Amino acid sequence: MKATAPGKIILFGEHAVVYNRPALAVPVEQVHVDVDVLDANEPGVWIHAPVINLQAELSTLPSDHPIGSVILKVFQHLGILTFPNISIIINSTIPVAAGLGSGAAVSVALVRALSSFMSLSLTNEQVNQLVFEIEKLHHGTPSGIDNTVITYNMPVYYMKDKPIETFRSGKPFTIVVGDTGIPAPTKESVGDVRRLWLRDSNRFEVIFNEIAQISLIARRSIESGRPEMLGELMDHNHEFLQQMTVSSPELDVLVYAARKAGALGAKLSGGGRGGNMIALVDPALAESVAEGLMSAGAKRTIITEIK
Repeated sequence: MKATAPGKIILFGEHAVVYNRPALAVPVEQVHVDVDVLDANEPGVWIHAPVINLQAELSTLPSDHPIGSVILKVFQHLGILTFPNISIIINSTIPVAAGLGSGAAVSVALVRALSSFMSLSLTNEQVNQLVFEIEKLHHGTPSGIDNTVITYNMPVYYMKDKPIETFRSGKPFTIVVGDTGIPAPTKESVGDVRRLWLRDSNRFEVIFNEIAQISLIARRSIESGRPEMLGELMDHNHEFLQQMTVSSPELDVLVYAARKAGALGAKLSGGGRGGNMIALVDPALAESVAEGLMSAGAKRTIITEIK
């Protein structure tokens, strides 16, 4: 049995989402996790994940191992007490610790492949809920954005403590992702924003309100088939993220390089101070914007069409 799951990027609303404002995220199908589950020739649950140099039998892994714990959680959820003799092969093209949802994508693909192998079909809702529980094991209090975008493979509009809404794009649009190659220290940047907010909450509440408006207008623009409106919104959102101190010289260089190469707008995406930036581009200019980002120091680029 085989299953695949895409990556994801946050388009708008990162950091403000922590303060009960909306965020928008979309799937990135150009990078993905693929999981194969096969009958094994020897006893045990064998895991082969060449990307992280893992080749081991499940019982030899510590109980909190990121992949081992997912498999155990799935067996528990499916009510499987006697483990089958299987070989699980995990391949991924999603960069780790780059804000592209690699952890949630591994979980979604594993849940789907294992449940299919056991001839048990799970709905998207069941997969999403199970992966959210797995995300809690690894992240404590995850937002739920990653698992939802990746499970449903659709754009998501998210507000804390409210039901997550999926929606459709009225017209496809193209995004170029540029990776700084620096792991994004999300926990640290979130903590720094909190300290700044405590020191000057009035100023930061105004910033968060402005970002909330950007996210709302962005959703309407996407749904109504006017994605070209997103460029200017990205530029504004990036300015607010700079004011929050979560950008970095490396991210700013890539953002400006994308605009100079013809992007309609650009901003950092995710926790900041590393990780990725994104740029809205005319499809005809996607390659030249990607080249401009590489020349400006990006370690890799991804061109993706959001549908």
